[in-house]
Amino acid sequence: MQGHDRFIASVGAYAPLLRMDRAAAAKALRFSGLGGRASGTRAVASWDEDALTLAVEASRAVAGAPQSVVFASTSAPFIERSHATLLGEALALDPRIRTNDVAGSRRCAVSALLDALLGIGETLIATGEKRPANAGSSQHLAQGDGGAAALVSDHGAAQLIGYASVSHDLVDVYASQEHTEPYAYEERFVRETSVARVIAPAVKAACARAGIEPGRIAFAAVHEPLAGCWRDIARLTGVTALNLASDLTQTLGDLGTAHALFAFALACARAKPGDLLLLAGFGSGCDAMIFRMTGVMPGAAEAATMLRSGIALDDYVRFLSLTGTVDLDWGVRSEFEQKAQATVLERYGRDMIGFIGGRDSKGNVQFPKSRIPVRPDATGPEPLENVRLADDVAKIVSVTADRLNFTPDPPFWFGLVQFDNGARVMMEFTDANAEGFSVGDEVRMRLRIKSRDTRRGFRTYFWKSAPAQRPLIEG
Repeated sequence: MQGHDRFIASVGAYAPLLRMDRAAAAKALRFSGLGGRASGTRAVASWDEDALTLAVEASRAVAGAPQSVVFASTSAPFIERSHATLLGEALALDPRIRTNDVAGSRRCAVSALLDALLGIGETLIATGEKRPANAGSSQHLAQGDGGAAALVSDHGAAQLIGYASVSHDLVDVYASQEHTEPYAYEERFVRETSVARVIAPAVKAACARAGIEPGRIAFAAVHEPLAGCWRDIARLTGVTALNLASDLTQTLGDLGTAHALFAFALACARAKPGDLLLLAGFGSGCDAMIFRMTGVMPGAAEAATMLRSGIALDDYVRFLSLTGTVDLDWGVRSEFEQKAQATVLERYGRDMIGFIGGRDSKGNVQFPKSRIPVRPDATGPEPLENVRLADDVAKIVSVTADRLNFTPDPPFWFGLVQFDNGARVMMEFTDANAEGFSVGDEVRMRLRIKSRDTRRGFRTYFWKSAPAQRPLIEG
């Protein structure tokens, strides 16, 4: 490759806490014979998670100060609102950064990554997916929810040494704004066409451009159109490496735009300096890239830990509710208006989604900020220094599990948390385990959906407290 010396400097990955046991789902669907594969698990986002929050959580693991941010997803919640801008505010990045959203295919994140590698400056590529699917369809269990991120720079741990692209309008699923749930086309046609005419040619061309033999690749992160395609791809290309994307499908499900980047993070966790890695995204074509590892990749070890942590879910009805495929009647308590005013978002939105509190002249930290500090001896208005609370660990001071207040995944946990800097904030809690929450527990902040305005199709975001440590999946 000529004229470029660009790197992936750090990576991030995030998966929701819950993992649906496909065998348990298959058991619930046994009477119908529907559901598809029955092995492995599928990552399930909570009701208050979406493509944006998943991408934000993945991006929090990425070290650096990007000059531009690209958000990639096929399941982004807004049509006329920039998710990349929201993501930048959630990360408290400089508002002068450039932001852009990309979509249109499952490889849009990988395509954006390649564009950044061929460009200039430091760019954060962030991606998240929470895709809809019909209950009983093979996609409902094959897909998964998750996010991934990568920072592109002029220096880093993985150097791009070759790439190739193939553009091909292969219709493997029917999905649109009029019909968001995917309708899958015949698997044999998709498998044969995608492997032989799209993915294999791109991989071979990337290897040729990098000047390496395919057999030298140590690890692969190739997004398969369908589970089990890797064997045919390897046979046609000569790549003998383990494909971490296949393992990811078995453990979390197909993560859409986030899949290849998440798998690449896992490959980086296993690789050593000098190893060659293959990254390829699929969807209306293929982008394939060859990287040479130059050091330890920041964020890769955390991605591997994320893969192993979570809580098993075997309640199929709860799974249906969380994925929005069954509409439960929550009664009168759920009938309340949650309209977000644009004027309020303009005035306080950046502080809310960035979790920015204030420090007064006496060193006291409070949230939210106010013209007059909340300390008892304050005598009038004074400027407050910005203090970001999102990245700080706190401890629970009080906690309540409320089964009368409405939440789509009862009970409604809330209470008072105290940060090390002295700030005390009344917050909602999320990601409870079987024991729930107790006074004294350490919690960390997670960006989540705060409210949904179903009449206008709008949602607002704020931070919730989650256990500081996630349990490891048993077995």
